[in-house]
Amino acid sequence: MKNSELFFIPLGGVGEIGMNLALYGYGSEKDREWIMVDCGVTFPGADLPGVDLILPDISYAKSLGDKLKAIVITHAHEDHYGALLALWPEFRLPVWCTPFTAGMLEAKIQSEREAEKIDVKVYRAGDKFNVGPFEIEAIHVTHSIPEPVSLAIKSPLGTVIHTGDWKLDDAPTLGKNTDQEVFTRLGDDGILALICDSTNAMRDGVSESEQAVSKNLAKIIQNSTGRVALTTFSSNVGRIRSIAQAAESVGRRVMLMGRSIRRVCEVADELGYLDGLQEFVTEEEFISIDRNKIVIICTGSQGEDRAAIAKLARDEHPRVHLTPGDTVIFSSRTIPGNEKPILDIMNQFIERGVKIITDKDDLVHVSGHPRINELEKMYSWVRPTISVPVHGEAAHLSAHAKLAGGFGVPQVAPVRNGDMLRLAPGNAEIVGNVPFGRIFKDAKIIGNEDQIGVKERRKLAYCGVISCSIVVDRHGNMADEIDMALHGLPDMTNDGHPFEDVVYDACVGAIKSIPPKKRKDTALVENAAFKAIRSIVHDEWGKKPVVTVFVSKI
Repeated sequence: MKNSELFFIPLGGVGEIGMNLALYGYGSEKDREWIMVDCGVTFPGADLPGVDLILPDISYAKSLGDKLKAIVITHAHEDHYGALLALWPEFRLPVWCTPFTAGMLEAKIQSEREAEKIDVKVYRAGDKFNVGPFEIEAIHVTHSIPEPVSLAIKSPLGTVIHTGDWKLDDAPTLGKNTDQEVFTRLGDDGILALICDSTNAMRDGVSESEQAVSKNLAKIIQNSTGRVALTTFSSNVGRIRSIAQAAESVGRRVMLMGRSIRRVCEVADELGYLDGLQEFVTEEEFISIDRNKIVIICTGSQGEDRAAIAKLARDEHPRVHLTPGDTVIFSSRTIPGNEKPILDIMNQFIERGVKIITDKDDLVHVSGHPRINELEKMYSWVRPTISVPVHGEAAHLSAHAKLAGGFGVPQVAPVRNGDMLRLAPGNAEIVGNVPFGRIFKDAKIIGNEDQIGVKERRKLAYCGVISCSIVVDRHGNMADEIDMALHGLPDMTNDGHPFEDVVYDACVGAIKSIPPKKRKDTALVENAAFKAIRSIVHDEWGKKPVVTVFVSKI
């Protein structure tokens, strides 16, 4: 106890939405032990061609070696557990999670042939268990997925509450509301720090209830003619249940479209979360059902190009089609950065006479995160000594910090990814920084931008590539025609000359300008050809493509 300290280090999810990963450490410098809370991903945009997932840089966590004891997952959203399959082999630690998260993780493992079996230990809300140097109590909260929890992380230097994602909802469709009684009890016992969700810290009031959404969806579906398709987050089992109940209440059957939403529903059904609903319609049965008697629940609420709703917008599905007079409901919020692909999908539907309804038009979605009045209630229950705003971009974190001060919290400790925040003993203080950042999953390869070639891909996407092969003999003469290939360049110059011919002539001219005796130096020939090609393309086009030159001597 004499030299022990308690630390919090975020490696992702602070100053950004997504990719949540945090470390908690307790002990003296020589014998300090750690746990990881959550291990999430975020998703690439057009600036990362070919990248599948963005993962947190775990180099610091790996450097802890056997002092890192376990991983605890708060819930099964991708931004909280989606990096496990890719990163777990780097640690091979026990992973603590709820039954639904365990089911989702197992489904992922089954769907990826080369994924390793993970050492999973299951806990439930209300359980207390020991992980590394900490005793942890799991607290039931409400969110947009089954079995989310907050974690009370207890150490001899004090208790920290890590809220994860949460909200207040007096009428959820799954489970009960956030457990005020437990939070109040913990607050009475004394809470050192509240590490709290900031996503909606800029929004006044409280969120609408999920049951209110269900009732409104039933009204919209009842007043709609033709087929109705809804897209939502595939992990939002409560919303899927709401939609199914709304559809059944007005005499419609429900069909699921999209691999991820079917996988989620299989896990949810095994755990009883879909009890009482009619069986979902298969795609084979879809054709035989009257168009006024069907509701389709689709993946792709964020505009993903290969998701079900995007395929419907392009009318690419072999069996399922939407036609003029049908309705599409976006029962979700738009994650910043996804506005354009979502708008593209909407426009494709509108062009075909399909009606669009979003949360700007009607109550078709509620957030899973706390607004200002909900945050105020949490602080009134917990009464922490320290507030640490997390899970949000800079504006959200700043707003949350200001609110916490207004709620009477003695200390507010703003942090960013990589900050080493000492929570105790003494006042909260950033005492150092650790490596953090982003790495990328590209099919089977994980690495940084240089390691997986992202920088070069950007160049290729922007200005193409030119490859040429030159052969010289032992006398320095060209032994054959230059082989050349242009990819991603214009066909013609502004003067109407074939681009390939212009580049070829420049390359030949550069080589012939070198005296034959000096052409025996293949490096000299390669450099001359490279410069000539880059120069002529820049002169004719204004861009500098990726150029590769191969010179061989016979």
